[in-house]
Amino acid sequence: MPRAQGKTAVMTELPQTRGKLTPQRPLSDLTWLRVGGPAQWLFQPADADDLAAFLRDLPGDVPVFPIGVGSNLIVRDGGIGGVVIRLGRGFNHIRVEGDHVVAGAAALDAHVARKAAAAGRDLTFLRTIPGAIGGAVRMNAGCYGRYVADHLVQARAVTRAGEIVTLTPADLNFGYRHSDLPPGAVIVEACFAAPAGEPAALEAAMADQLARRDVTQPTRDRSAGSTFRNPSGASSTGRADDVHDLKAWKLIDAAGLRGARLGGAQMSEKHPNFLINTGTATAADLEKLGERVRKKVYDSSGIKLEWEIMRVGDPGADQ
Repeated sequence: MPRAQGKTAVMTELPQTRGKLTPQRPLSDLTWLRVGGPAQWLFQPADADDLAAFLRDLPGDVPVFPIGVGSNLIVRDGGIGGVVIRLGRGFNHIRVEGDHVVAGAAALDAHVARKAAAAGRDLTFLRTIPGAIGGAVRMNAGCYGRYVADHLVQARAVTRAGEIVTLTPADLNFGYRHSDLPPGAVIVEACFAAPAGEPAALEAAMADQLARRDVTQPTRDRSAGSTFRNPSGASSTGRADDVHDLKAWKLIDAAGLRGARLGGAQMSEKHPNFLINTGTATAADLEKLGERVRKKVYDSSGIKLEWEIMRVGDPGADQ
């Protein structure tokens, strides 16, 4: 059995697996922002059964952290202890089954939207959402007034104890950019209800969405999408207490922070709620700039912005 190295002293050995285990695997090339230290172990399971057996046999005090394609993630410069789980080819299937679309957690949101459209099924809201289906479900991703919560029928997940379970929308208790996914659970597949549509019309709608996005967002820069959630005050579930009409970018702009820089990190000139790596940023640069923005927005407006980008791992010796 492979033996652990580095930060998590309690992890002396790992279970056997049919997948791939890599020690001290750098994570910077697996995130859209291209920053961050290594995973103590990176686990790429062969399939859901392999993942379930691995988690079942992994000592309970070993932390696990699933990542998708790293589109909404800052990995801190010291890296992540324990086991980072990344789903790959065994989890990227897309099937159209009547009025439902079934997608593996590693399937890209954009690919799901396009394959559904070709079959005359409307999941066009996924087309411009960066990332993969597992993260979209976990974060109740949405765009243009439609959200995962509006379409999810059920999701399959592997729990930290190694059980494969089916989760309903009620189990996940969706909110704005939030779900109650059990701690340590890894989504492996999702099933969506997809209304009928004419393929050509759906393709045209997605082309229009892409054109609008390219006009307003820094799509050619290294970013992780929206940095901060829109404050309470568009709706993700339709509940009266789940309204977010106030836009984070307007608060950032009003605080004079469009284009603000720290080291290699910058708030985009094009869209001030996009935090970008200009080429030389560290994770610390990005996170410190984000915190500076939060403070100045609070000082100018009295509103506390909440991070939408996940920040994980050890800051490192210099922080």
